[in-house]
Amino acid sequence: MKHLQGIQLFVEVAKAQSFSRAADILGVPKSTLSRQVAPLEQTLGLQLLTRTTRRVDLTDAGKLYLERCERIVQAAQAAHEELQSLVDTPSGPLRVNMPADFATDFLADAFAEFATRYPAISFHLDMAAPEHAEHVFHSGDVSIELGDLPNSTQIARLLGSIPAYLYASPEYLARRGEPQHPRDLLDHDYIQFRSSSHNTQQAWPFANGTERYVVETPGRFSVNSIAMLRRLIALGVGIGALTERGSSTDIQNGRLVRVLPDWHAGPLPVYAVTATRLLPAKTRIFIEFLVDYMTRDCTAKVGIKPCQNLSSSRK
Repeated sequence: MKHLQGIQLFVEVAKAQSFSRAADILGVPKSTLSRQVAPLEQTLGLQLLTRTTRRVDLTDAGKLYLERCERIVQAAQAAHEELQSLVDTPSGPLRVNMPADFATDFLADAFAEFATRYPAISFHLDMAAPEHAEHVFHSGDVSIELGDLPNSTQIARLLGSIPAYLYASPEYLARRGEPQHPRDLLDHDYIQFRSSSHNTQQAWPFANGTERYVVETPGRFSVNSIAMLRRLIALGVGIGALTERGSSTDIQNGRLVRVLPDWHAGPLPVYAVTATRLLPAKTRIFIEFLVDYMTRDCTAKVGIKPCQNLSSSRK
């Protein structure tokens, strides 16, 4: 097809919303992108992109064209990289969206190891908190998501789960008293972690051996940043759930105290979410690597529990 290369380059520009960023990702001059994309618009007789000095936006025609063309490009790329995988040399840019706090605390070592193992892969990591997977695939190959997914139709691989425990500041406990049972949380302020704009946890499940208890009450604060959650707890705003690794420094410095030490909050699931099941070799190998990494290393190093069924995925 005469314009196949132009279609592929258009898709990259549309995902990156910038000719410059797309050029960096592809490793080609910006001028090459302009020369390849412009003939598409001329052939179609429609404007696909609106260009400003800061960004590129899709017109309505461009959105429709992207939706159709992206599938073609993904299929071609998957076929190409499937052949590459036969010689075990996956290559090209891997674009990963993930929450910044989780990426820094839990995945930095994983990326370092994966980069050493596959030197032909380059990385473009977007650590802005995603507004969930259905919105991120214009700029990424895979999204690492925390918490229950709001859309049951998403294509998701369960990587593991992170145990969480309740913490508060000494000042808060001196002012409000210390809860002795999860039911006592109804008389306290607590801060909810929001894994996405669609997923604000209203029910807190707790476990103590075989005993289970669910607390259902809205918190005064809902945040999608673990760092912000930890800071608000340390400032005495309320009680919140954190991982042991994420709270260890504040505990040592006396800023945080474990609350209800015999109980743990429901574990936070970790998913790898993709837009399609037809994955390029680099994406598929990366997801498999994360499953192995969280099972092999994170269980001992950072307290991530491996998932029960590593072959399971959501539709």
